[in-house]
Amino acid sequence: MNNVEYQLEPLANEHCQCGENPLWDDRRNLIYWTDIPNGVIFCLDPKTGKHEKIYDDEAPVGGFTFQEDGKLLLFRDHDIALRHDDGRIEVLTRDIEAQTGRFNDVMADSQGRVFAGTMGFNNEESNGGLFRVDLDGSVTRLWSGTSCSNGMGFTPDGKKMYWTDSEAKKIFLFDYDAESGELSNQTEFYSCPDESTPDGMTVDANGDVWSAHWDGFAIHRFSSDGTLKESIEFTVAKVSSLIFGGENLDEIYVTTAGGVARRGQAHEGSTPSDGTLYRVRVGVKGQPRFRSRIGL
Repeated sequence: MNNVEYQLEPLANEHCQCGENPLWDDRRNLIYWTDIPNGVIFCLDPKTGKHEKIYDDEAPVGGFTFQEDGKLLLFRDHDIALRHDDGRIEVLTRDIEAQTGRFNDVMADSQGRVFAGTMGFNNEESNGGLFRVDLDGSVTRLWSGTSCSNGMGFTPDGKKMYWTDSEAKKIFLFDYDAESGELSNQTEFYSCPDESTPDGMTVDANGDVWSAHWDGFAIHRFSSDGTLKESIEFTVAKVSSLIFGGENLDEIYVTTAGGVARRGQAHEGSTPSDGTLYRVRVGVKGQPRFRSRIGL
């Protein structure tokens, strides 16, 4: 395993309680991310360093995608909503089973559907799972039985999909049918051997899997056969998620957690860096994320 020394660039220190779901806008070259418990979404221009709060609501956003028309599709606490360009919020569906808890990581596929995970009720009971939202807005529960559905990604050929079960500390691999959106032939790709937890993830253009590790102070890079190729170490324990971005898609943007709650109190044992958004120039090209087409 190679332990390459990378420069970690702190871009925005909002002391996020749970910074998550970094998403690169390849049309405007901006990075977006959410602080889930605080119900906030931020947007940053890496060229200028300026960032702003574009969403601030009591309804937390566990994940979001870009729609093909540029709007944000928000997966919130038991509902799915659109954020229009003027900031207006339009709820599309409330037909989400309440006992599955709030949404967590989400991802659009090549057809514009969205795979959306949930946390389980109060993140304690194993009743969360994975849903598929089809183009007409219908919601199908694919499975339940986990308290924390997490990061996902597609292989470069689009024939397989990764899904992270943080409760089990495992990443699974499925055969994926782009025409139907069906997942099949579940196999175990990775099982975490220590006390850290695999969280958000992304897949690069070569097929390597990059996984953020909560309470692991690191992101890990695995080859397509599950071999650990390298690790990038952080001073922040709760490394939550990551996405490729930059004009050449050769930079990784990394969210972290453990910062300040809405009431302004830092988590016990937190550091001044907890909740910071980072950039790491890895020199490896990622895959562009698909855009959703729900309701279009």
